[in-house]
Amino acid sequence: MALAVGDRAPAFALKDQDGTTVRLSSFKGKRVVVYFYPKADTPGCTQQSCNLRDAFPQLKKLKAAVVGISPDPSEKQKKFDDKYGLGFPLLADTDHKVAEAWGVWGQKSLYGRKFMGIVRTTYLIGPDGKVARRWDNVKVDGHAEEVLAAVTGLRK
Repeated sequence: MALAVGDRAPAFALKDQDGTTVRLSSFKGKRVVVYFYPKADTPGCTQQSCNLRDAFPQLKKLKAAVVGISPDPSEKQKKFDDKYGLGFPLLADTDHKVAEAWGVWGQKSLYGRKFMGIVRTTYLIGPDGKVARRWDNVKVDGHAEEVLAAVTGLRK
C-alpha cells in the first residue's frame, strides 16, 4: 500500500552508484524528493532523471535533496549517472524491499504480459520526515516542474 500524505516515510539504507550507503535519516531536517523509477537508462527513466537533474540547482537553492531508487545494481546506476551527469544519489534496491515498504512495488502489464516491478512514483518528504506530497503513475513530461512547485510551496 502506497504511503499517504502525513505518513512517516519508512527508513532506508541503500548503496548508491558509488557504493556508499545512503540513509533517509541523513536528510533529517531537509526536504527530500524520493523518486522510484523502473530501470536505469531506459527512455522514460532517462527523461525523468535528466529533468530532475536540470531542476536540481533550483531544488538545492530551496534546500531540497533528490534521491532516485530503482531495482538496478549500483554498477548500472553508476553507468547511468556517468552517462547523463545526474549528480544526485541513485540507490540500488535490488531486492525491492524499500519499494515494497514505500508501496511502489506492484503488478504491471506490458504487451499483455503481467509482471512485478516499480510503479513510477515520486514522494516529497518534509523536514519532519513525513510525506508532504505523492505523485502516482508519474507522467514524465512536466513532472520536474510539478516537483519544483511543490518544494517551493513547502517552504512557505
